[in-house]
Amino acid sequence: MRRMVAETRLHPADLILPAFVREGISSPVEIGAMPGVVQHTRDSLKKAAVEAMEAGVSGIMLFGVPEEDKKDAAGTVGTDPDGILQVALRDVRAEVGDDLIVMSDLCLDEFTDHGHCGVLDAEGRVDNDATLERYAEMAQVQADAGAHVVGPSGMMDGQVGVIRDALDQVGHEDVSILAYTVKYSSAFFGPFREAVGSSLKGDRKTYQQDPANTRESLRELALDLEEGADMVMVKPAGPYLDILARVADAVDVPVAAYQISGEYSMIEAAAERGWIDRDQAIMESLTGIKRAGANMILTYWATEVARRL
Repeated sequence: MRRMVAETRLHPADLILPAFVREGISSPVEIGAMPGVVQHTRDSLKKAAVEAMEAGVSGIMLFGVPEEDKKDAAGTVGTDPDGILQVALRDVRAEVGDDLIVMSDLCLDEFTDHGHCGVLDAEGRVDNDATLERYAEMAQVQADAGAHVVGPSGMMDGQVGVIRDALDQVGHEDVSILAYTVKYSSAFFGPFREAVGSSLKGDRKTYQQDPANTRESLRELALDLEEGADMVMVKPAGPYLDILARVADAVDVPVAAYQISGEYSMIEAAAERGWIDRDQAIMESLTGIKRAGANMILTYWATEVARRL
């Protein structure tokens, strides 16, 4: 009876798998703060992509982890055609073709020696406009490497418009932009820092959003849509379901939500201690995100849940 009258239904096609690929390793490396998630080798990433595709997952979002000595102030490896993320994009596209939507994180934080999402000025502050020039170049090399979708996550003002222009200039009009429209400065990002080998010192409060604010998010939404975003995202998901619902009600483009590392790790840690039912908690959390208005959910459980569904 419950199944028959359910108002919200999860489907494998709702799900996107975030995945990390690390340069210079010969076997996958477990991420201590995210039990069950690994930094992939190029080969294990291809296998994970095929498994996601076969389970019915719609997409995979790739994050590159370069060798530490390749990081620099400008995040140069992020725009190197032979950088780890671009190589991984080519690998996955060669493996799955167009049967799985291949997405790429478009940000500098994994590639800079200071760990920020942009280049810094002489006083150590993120230089918004100088960073946009780097993002334009990143968009072009990621699209050349095979990304169907780019996901600008750095939260620089004007990033969507600059990326759209950059893609169109080199004939990639068909590459879509999944805008990280609402991205809060959140404690729940903690485990992700380990996952990407972050070099960050300090915080990102000058360019990520204040968890206390709602109207700020709606202004960001209006700007991203005006600049040409094809899809918009709310991140994190669970603590911001009210924001997700407001965004979903306000737009006529697809809405994504990212169930981030801290959300994942809390459930896994509590389940490991026997405090909650793991499978039920996973499904309940994802159903809540879908119910709040997400058309797509990025979750580290994507393949597992797609198989269960």
